[in-house]
Amino acid sequence: MLRRALALGGGLIALILLVLAVKGCLDARANRALEDYAEDVGQIVAETEQTSKDFFGKLGDPGGLSVTEFTAEVNADRSAMDNYASRIDGLDAPGDMSRAQTALELTYDLRSSAMTEIAEKLPTALGDAGAAKAVAGIARQMRKLLAADALYGTVVRPEINNVLAANGIEGKDVPESEFLPEDTKWLEEDAVAAALGTVSGSSAADASGLHGTELTGVAVNGTELGEEAVSIAAEETPEVEVEVENQGESTEENIGVTISAGGTEIEGTVEAVEPGETAVVSIPLTPAPEGEVTLEVKVDTVPGEEVAENNEESFTVVFE
Repeated sequence: MLRRALALGGGLIALILLVLAVKGCLDARANRALEDYAEDVGQIVAETEQTSKDFFGKLGDPGGLSVTEFTAEVNADRSAMDNYASRIDGLDAPGDMSRAQTALELTYDLRSSAMTEIAEKLPTALGDAGAAKAVAGIARQMRKLLAADALYGTVVRPEINNVLAANGIEGKDVPESEFLPEDTKWLEEDAVAAALGTVSGSSAADASGLHGTELTGVAVNGTELGEEAVSIAAEETPEVEVEVENQGESTEENIGVTISAGGTEIEGTVEAVEPGETAVVSIPLTPAPEGEVTLEVKVDTVPGEEVAENNEESFTVVFE
């Protein structure tokens, strides 16, 4: 009986040691997977940082690049961002990193789509027809880059580093990642237009003389809007008439106009307006708003325009 007890005890100890050994191996393997994941993310983030420096470096100082050369280099930056997004999607995220991975994929989807839109709008922004509208579109994509940076900084990075810490892993924290520089001037259309105007051969670079537009009037179904709230019968699709004056010395073409109402944005275009003249564009509000809404009207700046404060205004309209 004693021998049997000793044998049973020895077997039990061996089993415990075996279980501990297996658990140790599994824990080590799990930690190694977490470390590998963090290293992969850190590598992509470092490459993203370099692409950011390249893109905003040339945007701030084209250094004599021609329109063709500039657009080609931006397309290369766009391709790099597409590559990063694909690599992020292909990461083998351990189970504990599933939430971080989901947010990380969204971060890079935002960055990739923003750079794609910027690259596609760039030739128009560097040209003549439709330049102002394209510049406005580029500025909107800068805001998307800012949103991606916020998502990474407030969700992705803390989540990854918390999981690493919870598993006792030190020295593998993922770095910060801000694609949009701290200088938030790139969120402003004027700053984007001014930067593109320094690209050699761009129409914006040739925008000499006085240039400027002003939002001089807004009406809905023929009723002028002003400081006081206005009631409009909403039996039919409301038509917003936007009057724009050319205060510059040159004919301005393809001026973008944006109307926001009840969370919906609708765009229109002033085809052309001569110096000192006004032009009106009619934009249908679809779907038709209901009740009291704030109607925001904005006229895009034109190349060379320095004052934009008079290009937008808000009105209170009650659709009955």
